[in-house]
Amino acid sequence: MFFSIIIPLYNRPDEVDELLASLCEQTDKRFEVVIVEDGSTRKSKDVVEKYRDRLDLTYFEKNNSGPGLTRNAGAVRAKYDYLIFFDSDCIIPPQYIETVSRFLRERPADAYGGPDAALPTFTTIQKAINYSMTSFFTTGGIRGGQRSMEKFNPRSFNLGVSKKAFDTIGGYGDMRFGEDIDFSLRLLENGFRTALIPEAYVYHKRRSTFRQFFKQVYNSGIARINLHLVHPGSLKTVHLLPAFFVAGMTIILILSLFHPAFLLIPVSYSLLVFIGSLAKNRSAGVSQRPGSN
Repeated sequence: MFFSIIIPLYNRPDEVDELLASLCEQTDKRFEVVIVEDGSTRKSKDVVEKYRDRLDLTYFEKNNSGPGLTRNAGAVRAKYDYLIFFDSDCIIPPQYIETVSRFLRERPADAYGGPDAALPTFTTIQKAINYSMTSFFTTGGIRGGQRSMEKFNPRSFNLGVSKKAFDTIGGYGDMRFGEDIDFSLRLLENGFRTALIPEAYVYHKRRSTFRQFFKQVYNSGIARINLHLVHPGSLKTVHLLPAFFVAGMTIILILSLFHPAFLLIPVSYSLLVFIGSLAKNRSAGVSQRPGSN
């Protein structure tokens, strides 16, 4: 089975360098790489050229249109029947393609997704943000970490889809945020089968500052509302938990002004998150970062 790996790129030459280097180490070489420069001011052409003799590469530039439409442009250039989408800030473990190929051979799926993890070399902030996005204590473990999910919604930082399914639903829409969830929901609405491959993880560097991370989370919240308007019923109780959490903590802090014992609730929760992060990351620095709360 051969794959077309498609990478939308915007002003990230250093990160795509790491991504391409990791693809060179794949144990299964049956893939091509299509890189789409989405109107970047910091071009990556010179970086890409370094790997020309080690990878089957296609690189081209286009006007800026956002990640979804940029992925569509890459899919047009793809020459194989199964597409894989990575974000440019990912690093791919050596057995990734081998793992995906074996899974799809044994359990065919129209689309799949996998989880993300953090490398030991990531910064303390990156590890804290990764923990906050993947831990059971912060997100309930819903972001690609559970095996038993009735209808899994793959995310575009680590997503594979057959060319037939991709073309049938018309690729990605023009949503600026939440375009990957919209894509997954349209796959399911059209009767395509999705799967979670827990072993097909990637190392995701995410945003490198808390300000960028906050902006990303804020945009995700706005996207959920827009997705509900396009796909009625897609907004679940679990998506409202962050708002309930913030409102609940605000009420608790107000009550603590009159009854200090209420402070035991946020203190206990913070301690639980600290212990969970410490056990996973073996680093008190990561556990103490606000990103892991």
